[in-house]
Amino acid sequence: MSLSSIELFAGAGGLAMGVALAGFRSRAIVEWDRWACDTVRQNQERGHPLVKDWPLFEGDVRHWIRDFDAGSLEGRLDLIAGGPPCQPFSMGGKHQAFNDARDMFPATVDIIRRLKPRAFIVENVKGLTRAAFHNYFQYIQLQLEFPELQRKPDESWADHHKRLQAFKTSKRRGGTGLSYQLVTTLVNAANYGVPQKRERVFIVGFRRDLDVRWSFPHETHSLDALLHDQWVSGEYWERHGVAAKHRPELSKPHAAVAARLRGLGLPPTRLPWLSVRDALRGLAEPRETEGTSFFNHRLQLGARSYPGHTGSPLDLPAKTLKAGDHGVPGGENMMVRTDGSVRYFSIRESARLQTFPDGYLLHGSWSEAMRQLGNAVPVLLGQVVAASVATHLLEADQRQMALCSLDLTGQPA
Repeated sequence: MSLSSIELFAGAGGLAMGVALAGFRSRAIVEWDRWACDTVRQNQERGHPLVKDWPLFEGDVRHWIRDFDAGSLEGRLDLIAGGPPCQPFSMGGKHQAFNDARDMFPATVDIIRRLKPRAFIVENVKGLTRAAFHNYFQYIQLQLEFPELQRKPDESWADHHKRLQAFKTSKRRGGTGLSYQLVTTLVNAANYGVPQKRERVFIVGFRRDLDVRWSFPHETHSLDALLHDQWVSGEYWERHGVAAKHRPELSKPHAAVAARLRGLGLPPTRLPWLSVRDALRGLAEPRETEGTSFFNHRLQLGARSYPGHTGSPLDLPAKTLKAGDHGVPGGENMMVRTDGSVRYFSIRESARLQTFPDGYLLHGSWSEAMRQLGNAVPVLLGQVVAASVATHLLEADQRQMALCSLDLTGQPA
């Protein structure tokens, strides 16, 4: 049985591609930004296997759900996935949360209430967990847990929050109504094989009637393993052919970790974090004129380093790519070589840091493409989460089939 999914706030398609790689068949891809939609359409025209059959809707999710034929789902939707716009909670935004017109969590809850998916994956920025947003973050989770307990006309979000809290603790609510079992996790993408230190919040929910016991997938990669690979075994430098004189200076904190690892005498059990050097392996230095070997791989001029704007070291995972261009605060969209010189990442290099396939093109200028990539979920991270969700949904199907094979006496039919 194939699993079905709908992607909201799809952007350039990072999470949606991860969901597709996990085995879900998309019934709708919804995105309002025309540049991101052009990226998807351009790759569909080129026949990219992950996106060529996506039913793309360009427009507001609130308009889409009014026109969407829920009957086309044949009574079953396995997954809704998406990352509502993060600007209301972003460290670089105005931090207005519920006062920001771009807050799409209410629309997300409304769609979940209408379509009743068996599971959902909601992703957002780490800023959502800040103390200033604590109450609203709890409110978001309660709405996702009990989507049918809607906000009343003229009811403030704070009063709705109190009503949801009272409902959650009430002994009278029983097992009736649509509700979800939630797992909320702050995740560093580098711990799952993404060559980027990208912290994001995932809220994953399973419908309670499925009786799924889910936890976030175990981390597979670590900084300790990378430092061991570099400064204990030295295999990292040999693999990349980097002579001793071209290796970076080891920072004091990392030197202390390397000394501890050396003293243990055993390698870490996890795989090494992937570095920028790992991610860019096989890519030549970008030139001002784009070559033919890799698309979106042209040198963007003007990078410079100054205090607080230092770029990503070559031999560590990249800093979090930002949805900006030259002026992003920490220089996250540029790399710093071991000699201290800097340059901007090309679009293709940035796509690799987000684990997008090399054959996937980003539409628009460098600045526009960087905005799309900075807003995206790394494809690999999306796949890891969605694959785990898929496994648990299929196991729930197997349990249901086993129950159906028993008669009322508990004996096989």
